[in-house]
Amino acid sequence: MKTDDPQTIPLLEKIVPPLLKWYDMNARILPWRENPSPYRVWISEIMLQQTRVEAAKPYFERFLAALPSIQDLAKVPEDRLMKLWEGLGYYNRARNLQKAARIILERYNGIFPQEFEDILELPGIGEYTAGAISSIAFNRPEPAVDGNVLRVMSRLLESPEDITSPAVKTKIAAALKQVYPQNRCGDFTQSLMELGATVCLPNGTPKCPECPLAEFCLARQNNTIAELPVKAPKKARKQEKRTVLLIFCGDRIAIRRRSGKGLLAGLYEFPNCEGILSEQQIREWLNSEAEIFPSVSAVHIFSHVEWHMKSCLIQVKKELPEFQWVNRESLKREITLPSAFKVFRETILSADHTPAKN
Repeated sequence: MKTDDPQTIPLLEKIVPPLLKWYDMNARILPWRENPSPYRVWISEIMLQQTRVEAAKPYFERFLAALPSIQDLAKVPEDRLMKLWEGLGYYNRARNLQKAARIILERYNGIFPQEFEDILELPGIGEYTAGAISSIAFNRPEPAVDGNVLRVMSRLLESPEDITSPAVKTKIAAALKQVYPQNRCGDFTQSLMELGATVCLPNGTPKCPECPLAEFCLARQNNTIAELPVKAPKKARKQEKRTVLLIFCGDRIAIRRRSGKGLLAGLYEFPNCEGILSEQQIREWLNSEAEIFPSVSAVHIFSHVEWHMKSCLIQVKKELPEFQWVNRESLKREITLPSAFKVFRETILSADHTPAKN
């Protein structure tokens, strides 16, 4: 059944009562559900876009403890904001949070806007996040269609349509909007998400005997669950080799800030360059005498590219002016480093010596 089939709406109307009953009995206890204010829902949804629920919990609690209000978020220094976001990745999302907070202060006197169109205009907020905030925080019949919801709907309707298609996502949202229950919009949004996250699991392994919608699910009736949802194949990620330089001058370590544009824009990093360099090439790149020792290797996967990295511990006699130099304590507590460099920071912090003392 395609999502715009005439039988779609009657089927969706049938699932509302059993789904809400199931949600009332089985919803996970999550920190952002305890007090679903617009601010808390907003922060949690941005965090959850690329992070598992269990992993997001401590980040959410730390963030809200440090920045409990829109006003706090708007005024926090960027370096502090990046440190609070460290480990979640996609740092532009944190910057957009702050941009949006400042707009809310200026345009809405610090009160989160209630209208869907106004929410959608805020930086970093797309239709999914706007729908989640509208329904959960303001009880508006605005669907929030994420991967979990797309999977549930694809199987429920036994839809052959490609769920990566924006047009299909739009049709699913339009169909769901027609069946939202009055006064329980937020619960309905979260029940669909919850079902996909805990029961209607991906990769052909759903827990159908536990599903409150089993009797309505066309894919279950026709034994096509393993074939759904339909997704267009992803393009292969580009692979890049890089040499990461862990440079010491005495007990101080070299870092630098990345360009304000592109991948990991504006964040600190350890100096690095394309390709796997020899010791001589490293000395030429630094334009300095240096003692060089091999260190750890790592692979980091971004959405569109993989970095295959090899690092070296390096000791130089004087601080090179093109870098910023910090001690271990600053590196640990003040400097925000992307997850791609986490293993290298751990290597530095766990060492009780500098390369020259090896």
